[in-house]
Amino acid sequence: MGNIIIGTAGHIDHGKTTLIKAITGIETDRLKEEKKRGITIELGFAFFELPNGKKAGIVDVPGHERFIKNMLAGVSGIDLVLLVIAADEGIMPQTQEHLDILSMLDIEKGIIVLTKCDLVDDEWISLVKEDIREKVKGTFLENSPLVSVSSMEGTGIDELKKYIAELTEDIPEKNVAEPLRLPIDRVFTISGFGTIVTGTLIEGTIQEKQSLMIYPEELEVKVRNIQVHGKSVDKAYAGQRVALNLTGVKKEDISRGDILAAENSMKNTMIIDVKLNLLKNSNRKIEHWTRLRFYHGTKEILCRVVLLDKDELNPGESCYAQLRLEEETACKYGDRFVVRYYSPLETIGGGVILDPNAIKHKMSNEDVINELKDKSEGNKELIIERALNKFSSKFPDIKFISIQIGLSEKLVEKAFQEFVKEKIAVKFSNGTYVHRNFIESNEEDLISFLTEFHTKNTLRPGVSKEEIRSRFFNNIKGKLFDEIMEVYYKNDILKILGDVVALKGFEVELSKKQAVLKEKIENLYKENEFKPPLLKDVINSMNISKQDKNIIDFMINVNILVKISDDILFHAQAYNKAKELLKNYLSKNKEITLAEYRDLLNTSRKYVLPLLEHFDAIKLTKRIENKRVLYC
Repeated sequence: MGNIIIGTAGHIDHGKTTLIKAITGIETDRLKEEKKRGITIELGFAFFELPNGKKAGIVDVPGHERFIKNMLAGVSGIDLVLLVIAADEGIMPQTQEHLDILSMLDIEKGIIVLTKCDLVDDEWISLVKEDIREKVKGTFLENSPLVSVSSMEGTGIDELKKYIAELTEDIPEKNVAEPLRLPIDRVFTISGFGTIVTGTLIEGTIQEKQSLMIYPEELEVKVRNIQVHGKSVDKAYAGQRVALNLTGVKKEDISRGDILAAENSMKNTMIIDVKLNLLKNSNRKIEHWTRLRFYHGTKEILCRVVLLDKDELNPGESCYAQLRLEEETACKYGDRFVVRYYSPLETIGGGVILDPNAIKHKMSNEDVINELKDKSEGNKELIIERALNKFSSKFPDIKFISIQIGLSEKLVEKAFQEFVKEKIAVKFSNGTYVHRNFIESNEEDLISFLTEFHTKNTLRPGVSKEEIRSRFFNNIKGKLFDEIMEVYYKNDILKILGDVVALKGFEVELSKKQAVLKEKIENLYKENEFKPPLLKDVINSMNISKQDKNIIDFMINVNILVKISDDILFHAQAYNKAKELLKNYLSKNKEITLAEYRDLLNTSRKYVLPLLEHFDAIKLTKRIENKRVLYC
């Protein structure tokens, strides 16, 4: 869209605000206190058009050390920085601290602007320039342009604009395809309009009337109006400074540092895994459980540090660490952050977020450290695969994994497609996935469980599907459960017999004695078609032992006998005949009484009543007063 964001940085009273006015014609000091004291306290914003036609927004940040957290909020999401240094003073403490912060935030482009050049002679300017070049060696500004200006006289401003245009020519377009994300840096109200928030849109697009969510409060809001560069627009794009008029929320409900994002696109966290770098010039070292101030986006949060691969972190060193935050926030993988010492307030380091939704780790856990190394190296496919492996028991979809690891849904979807192709993952019809390790791990447990079951229950054809589901997959049901059973069937692990599951290759084998007993029982029930003997009478008359009683369960399981009640069983042929006779009668006569069905089967009430109640239970029939009709 050709939009860029420029940030200023530098010591108090080095002329940042005056420089912005010289570039844009806009006064960014807006508070009475700022005008009275002649310093910038809050963030100021201006905009202008570059010679190459690009639109640029400028964020004016405070230089005073007391307002460093406001400065940090201002440089969130910038493309280029103007490091402002007054010619009459040179590099000062806040110049250095701002430079350290910019380095920690991985800002790559910048211009050094030497202001107030009308107050000193050329020889002094040369000495100051030499000192500046020495001080920025080894930083991202080492080879940056150094422009001398006088904001009051306007000299050097055109040259500065030319350099800004040149340096921003190859800045890549922002990612407008991602779910939107905007760290809020200002919240205020306007009479007649309500709540206004401002910030830099770092990802995605925003449209009027769009429903969004504010994190970490998880407040649902709607966009009433959008302004970019002081003009109302229907849509704003990543890389633009925006002001949004929101409905559904009060000013008091929002704070600087909150994130405005797409609904349900982020997850709140209080534990993050990071790569932590301590500045070479830091006066502090970090030990386990050191209390720090954590700056991410436009937010400041107190935290404790858990060092994972070192006992202490000294100036100039890096390590993997876990930050335990004292309040919730929402962040993503790859986001940069800055840390300052709790007290006294000093900027001491920063780093990159590797896991935005971490769990608590102990120190020196080799598996955790190796995983963080992989994340640090930026192998996103490996990060996604590990997340899928970790969360497979939840049967995650693309959005779930995207939120957990803080990577885009597009990246996750592309990786999942490859995983399915390479048989690393299995996809189900509802859009959920599992890693093959999950399949294989459960496969081992299933085989072990069924082997033991078949050994103890030689006459049972298998285990009910419901028992398998509740034992191994109790968080899923219905079609998804059937699909995972199908995976094991296709892998030649299971066979599925209706509602029963068994190991592939398992068959019930009757001993000679059991086969004879089975035949006797079957013949007895066949001969007494609709007047079968009670089960207890069969057991007593045939002297069936407790052990041999399993043969009856077997006959029920393989559908030779059908159990109607605890003591009444029918042979399957008799049961099916009774069912067909009932259906045919009702199709002709619409209704039937117990007595009519008794006569139809030529049997007694003792059998007909439980049989009709069974048909009611399986929804073949429905009782209306003393009659039955077909269930519709």
